[in-house]
Amino acid sequence: MRSLFWRVLGAFWLALIVTGALTYLLVRMFNQDDWILNHHPSLKNFASTWMQLHESGDQQQAQRYLQQQKQHYRIETQILDETGLSLGRDISPRSAELEAKRGMHRLPWRRITQELTDSNGLSYLFIYRIPNGELGAWQRSDGLRPISALAIALSVLTLMSLLLTISITRPINRLRHAVHDLGQTSYQHHQLAKLATRRDELGALAADFNHMGQRLQGLISSQRQLLRDVSHELRSPLARLQIALALAERGSKEEQKALWPRLQLECQRLDGLINEILTLARLDQQQAAKQPIDIESLLNKLRDDALLLHPKQSITINGANNCFYSGWPESFQRAIDNLLRNALRFNPATQPIHIDIQQHAQILTISIRDHGPGVSQQWLDKLGETFFRVPNQAQPGYGLGLTIAKRAVQQHGGQLRFSNHPQGGFIATLQLPIVD
Repeated sequence: MRSLFWRVLGAFWLALIVTGALTYLLVRMFNQDDWILNHHPSLKNFASTWMQLHESGDQQQAQRYLQQQKQHYRIETQILDETGLSLGRDISPRSAELEAKRGMHRLPWRRITQELTDSNGLSYLFIYRIPNGELGAWQRSDGLRPISALAIALSVLTLMSLLLTISITRPINRLRHAVHDLGQTSYQHHQLAKLATRRDELGALAADFNHMGQRLQGLISSQRQLLRDVSHELRSPLARLQIALALAERGSKEEQKALWPRLQLECQRLDGLINEILTLARLDQQQAAKQPIDIESLLNKLRDDALLLHPKQSITINGANNCFYSGWPESFQRAIDNLLRNALRFNPATQPIHIDIQQHAQILTISIRDHGPGVSQQWLDKLGETFFRVPNQAQPGYGLGLTIAKRAVQQHGGQLRFSNHPQGGFIATLQLPIVD
């Protein structure tokens, strides 16, 4: 993962290095004497070469080397030892006289001194007279090097700063627009799809924000759809209540007494529908920490509760021994209970309901099968949708039981599938991930 931290750190150190290099170049440029001594082709190795010739005892060769410098570069050199004795060719009398006459005025040459020590510890003073014309020609040809280095360094620093600034500000602007669209409920998940592919902190932030945006958009859409569906479903019991109340107002006492059970029934239905709606809404809320669930104990409890209401039915449980799962006990129990109650509605008393549990490859599978008539293939995909009821079925219900079960399973990160068993009947299968 290419961390944004390392980008910023690298740009910071690059800026320090470039700044140090620029400082060094500027210091060298302002210290002209050292710059000329170290870079002029006639001076950068002249003193050391002359000293080697002088120490070897070949004074003629040393003098010849001194004259070559004068001929090729028009540079006059005077060499003095520690006693002030001149060892090399003296500066011409005309040059000395000209220097004395002009005094402090600008001279036609530049004077540079250099002091070196040989291997015997003796010091020598080199005095150079460099004509301004020669020095200007060399600076024009060689002076572009520090200027070019300075320009390149500034260009690299500017380019790196620009790239770093763009790599940070552009994703932030995209995130800002995405936040604005999310506030306007017009957020689209593909807005940050490209940014989420970045392999740094901004890419991870965009991926998390994209996930959050999709989640919020889904919650908003589901809440709107739920509100529309609730409004539609509440109309029927409320309409029946209003009709019954209107008949009771115009009827006699005997007729009012006969309508009273009907009013109670409609109130109970309305209360049950509201409870189912509230249960469904609570599933979208943030849950507490997960807890270990004893599957065997939970299924035995649900079976005992179901048999109290349906004593003629039988329920078999297989594979639940020592089976535990980490989740939210209340929503998990509600999902299994709704699926079991749905099976009891259609299962004949002569056949048992089978509950099978399997654990394989970090997946917990719970299947609940009845021996009822099953569901037509065209309606299987719509099972679990809010307020959906299979047509032509006389069984009572609000169309929320399977929806609550499906939402609870999804809350645990699993899937709920519905199918018809090959040997007859209906089967609901829960597949839940096992997290260590």
